[in-house]
Amino acid sequence: MTEGADNRSIRISRRRFVAGAASILGAGAFAGAARAQSAIDGVLAAPNRGGWNDQFDTRQASVRNVASNQPVFSPNTLSAMQQALGQYQQIAMAGGWRQVPDSAKLELGVQNAAVPYLRERLVASGDLDRSAGASQAFDTYVDAAVKRFQARHGLPADGAVGEYTFKALNVPADVRLNQLNTNIQRLSAIQLDPGRFVMVNIPAASIEAVENGRVVQRHTAVVGKIDRQTPILDSKITNLNLNPYWHAPASIVRKDIIPLMQKDPTYLQRNDIIIYAADGSVIPPETINWQTDEAVKYLFRQNPGRMNAMSSVKINFPNPYAVYMHDTPQQSVFSQLMRFESSGCVRVQNVRDLIVWLARDTPGWDRAAIEKTIAARTRQDVNFTNPVPLHFTYLTAWATDPTVVQFRDDIYARDGADQLVMTDARPTAYAQGEQAYADLPY
Repeated sequence: MTEGADNRSIRISRRRFVAGAASILGAGAFAGAARAQSAIDGVLAAPNRGGWNDQFDTRQASVRNVASNQPVFSPNTLSAMQQALGQYQQIAMAGGWRQVPDSAKLELGVQNAAVPYLRERLVASGDLDRSAGASQAFDTYVDAAVKRFQARHGLPADGAVGEYTFKALNVPADVRLNQLNTNIQRLSAIQLDPGRFVMVNIPAASIEAVENGRVVQRHTAVVGKIDRQTPILDSKITNLNLNPYWHAPASIVRKDIIPLMQKDPTYLQRNDIIIYAADGSVIPPETINWQTDEAVKYLFRQNPGRMNAMSSVKINFPNPYAVYMHDTPQQSVFSQLMRFESSGCVRVQNVRDLIVWLARDTPGWDRAAIEKTIAARTRQDVNFTNPVPLHFTYLTAWATDPTVVQFRDDIYARDGADQLVMTDARPTAYAQGEQAYADLPY
């Protein structure tokens, strides 16, 4: 499958479209059966619908904004998911939705016979008002609906239907239904925190800071690779290390640092990493046999500063997995589609906003004090007066509004589904200056 434009026409008859749309909408997935059929007939009778001269204002469309300040960990989420489950059950019972042909990239301004299939699919999931019609024109209605769909699936909301949007569109309805069922069970088993807390959703690679039943901050995250997974856990954030040292775990020494040193003997020096023996003495890198596992018995410590793998801050919480949250000098990773690149720890975008919120009840540590300490490159611990509850969870489907259902890839294959959208995507190559950081999967 490619993103390249290919305008080969894919013919679709009026009768086939009416039959397909009626099979999906007639079950009442998002409206009654009689209304669905009459709406389809009315749309197909409107010759200008989908053209460039109609006056329909897409801002007045019935679709709701995907953004919400409602937290995922909320009693309302479970209720909304159960309502959405009923809608998806009706869609699945009606035969689901048809595949959208993926032979050409679809975007605003394109005329293509695949667009009616796209419209039909977007109507089925509630992203497009059925009154927008069945035109072959990819118009502003379709553009707005595609952006809504992309936002619900964790894709860049650019309105262009390319490889990964096609993949998300063509995941069968029964797979999405199974995701909802599975995640309702997960959420039902969770003891929801009524107060102030932080929630990391691993499949979404995202973070919510919640207070008084509202999301006060959201952060993009980078979480564990498929073979180095971020664990599910509940804990409390107890303190921060500003300008921290980074100590490489034995697993990273074995899997990453040893191979890197075999390729480039200057790697440790360039990254300001010092090797220590058990008695605290410094071990020169050239005295180690890098063709063996000898290095694993030593301590590898990276000094605070620009090169440090955790950059400005490490966020600590007790857990048996030796994981933590932290800043990163490699900010470009947050713009990647696939953000499953760590060894289990969680990197946080705009982390200073989060740590100011976390430390606000700790005397002497307002934003000015935190920024001043970081700027001075001074190693400093900040112990919280009031530890903040933390939850690492695994939700591939959720809804804080029954009409806005969010889906994400089952990246760690815990849903039992074999329909994945992005797991074969790999981040683009890092800039040369960032390659040293990319090589360390902290």
